[in-house]
Amino acid sequence: MSDSTPLGDFLRARREVLRPKDVGLPEHGRRRVPGLRREEVAMLAGVSSDYYTRLEQGRETSPSPQVIDAVAVALRLDDEAHDHLRRLTRAPQERRTVPAGHDRISPQLLQLIDSRPDTPAFVLGPALDVLASNALAAALHSGFQRFDNLARMVFLDPAGGTFYQDWDKAANSCVAELRAAYGYDPDAPRITEVVDTLRAKSPEFAVRSARHEVKGKTQQAKNLAHPEVGALEIQFSAFTVNGSPHQQLVVYQAEPASPTAAAFAELRSATARGESAQAEQEEPSQAP
Repeated sequence: MSDSTPLGDFLRARREVLRPKDVGLPEHGRRRVPGLRREEVAMLAGVSSDYYTRLEQGRETSPSPQVIDAVAVALRLDDEAHDHLRRLTRAPQERRTVPAGHDRISPQLLQLIDSRPDTPAFVLGPALDVLASNALAAALHSGFQRFDNLARMVFLDPAGGTFYQDWDKAANSCVAELRAAYGYDPDAPRITEVVDTLRAKSPEFAVRSARHEVKGKTQQAKNLAHPEVGALEIQFSAFTVNGSPHQQLVVYQAEPASPTAAAFAELRSATARGESAQAEQEEPSQAP
């Protein structure tokens, strides 16, 4: 993700988004660099300027839990960012790595998402790859070139700008989710591959990635626009899969009897008609 240490990158990025008034410090004159100075963070955290500088420069990689907590308070980190900071200071053998075969979906999970034909449901991997989906989820995302990776779809697919009505929110969420996944497994080749590709091809992604914001998927509202059924107001929930903590089950829901519920029903009907027509075409012709 960077030529310097992940810990140093994170501390520097979070320091640069804070202003002195955000932490109760006076601000005198113009500053040559954005955000707080290193010595200001050190003072707020109760450590020496030299020690904090070593942290940012990667020359100190094993801070005590007390120092981690103090720096988190100084940088005004929320709970998720604080946990991310803790993970960045762990030794490699203490990290939760993504095992081989992480993209395999259990038959029970496939059965679960297929048993919800009225609700779009899909499974994500740590790099936001779509590992499996039911028919309605595929139909919902049919305007994209491929329903394969949410981050690629948001930043590189032309459909992303119109499908996600609040594109900035969707973009920021993707970046923060990838950053959170990276904190769990910095050596995961697939996460690195996705991030490097997006940084090279999308200036928007590169700018957002440099902020080092961290946020996992939870529950949220989304406003979408499908090319065939129009505007959709959904609530989505993300669930960690027991036995596969590197996977997430994402479920989109509509308010009962709402226009979005009607749009889902229309999409489902259209999908069923398309599948029926395709099945008829594939049936072998009967000999006279």
